[in-house]
Amino acid sequence: MKIVTVVGARPQFIKAAPVGRALAAAGHREVLVHTGQHYDDAMADVFFRELEIRKPDFDLEVGSGGHGYQTGQMLLRLEPILEREKPDRVLVYGDTNSTLAGALAASKLHLPVAHVEAGMRSYNRVMPEETNRVLTDHVSDLLLCATTTAVENLAREGLTRGVSLVGDVMFDALLQFLPIARSRSGILASLGVRPGEYALLTAHRAETVDGDGRLPRLLSRVATIGLPIVFPAHPRTKKRLEALGMLDRLPAGVRLIDPVGYLDMLALEADARAVLTDSGGVQREAFFLGVPSVILRGETEWPELVATGASTLSGADFADLRIVTATSPDAAKKSGIFGDGRASEKIAAALHWGAPA
Repeated sequence: MKIVTVVGARPQFIKAAPVGRALAAAGHREVLVHTGQHYDDAMADVFFRELEIRKPDFDLEVGSGGHGYQTGQMLLRLEPILEREKPDRVLVYGDTNSTLAGALAASKLHLPVAHVEAGMRSYNRVMPEETNRVLTDHVSDLLLCATTTAVENLAREGLTRGVSLVGDVMFDALLQFLPIARSRSGILASLGVRPGEYALLTAHRAETVDGDGRLPRLLSRVATIGLPIVFPAHPRTKKRLEALGMLDRLPAGVRLIDPVGYLDMLALEADARAVLTDSGGVQREAFFLGVPSVILRGETEWPELVATGASTLSGADFADLRIVTATSPDAAKKSGIFGDGRASEKIAAALHWGAPA
């Protein structure tokens, strides 16, 4: 079976690594299309190197831009590739503009779409990611869900055919790459921080860093938690800090560093006392690692994390930064909430056989 996989952002590169291996092992032929949504070394190339993802068959080189521009350019450049390749299925991940563009381009050409992380909902339509994931689900033929909550969300929207509960691919990736990160990463030594004696901060979503006073308030709040803060800054966040004149006047204890690769990020997450993040992937990785997290939002697509007590929500104004007690590193596997670490194999099988009706 020929599968065209559309990726464009760093979380998708992480997911595509274990799934790509599973597709090859199952005898599928994968054609990899990189939209170029994330495009520089720190946001893209390092992930291809570290996760040993093969060079994309097509690089659309779309680059930065507004949502309409990005999505439109992706559609324009994807369509001739799909017409030429004539895949049996188009595979998309998550909730980015690349996800939506891949799904729309395929559906317009009557090509079956498989959506990994189908059914995730924040129920916050202010988030562009929410629009992307809802629209993608409703044009997909195969809905590959990470959790039972996602299956239930789809059922409430009348989507019950083609739904398959496979588990979370991010869990697969972490189990595969954490030992490598432990052995290779020297990020803690290079930063001069010790395990358990710092908090890790990530922030990149528009509702977190844009708008008057949002980012300054966040940084002033996290500076009060009583731990040094390591802050790998997303390029859009760094640009926002620069526009605010804050690059050289961050609150005491907040240490800004450049974006890091997947292995260094795993190492930073694994040894943090706590993780503060607006990233869907990072909040789950913290849970997999037994590290408490504060989700820098008023809601999350992964409510299981809050229900287990592993995470807390800060609220939209970042008022509540309580750090909960850490869980054990094997809690995620024991809970079964995110599957058994074999989601990639189940996705490869579902692509071949389809999902239960």
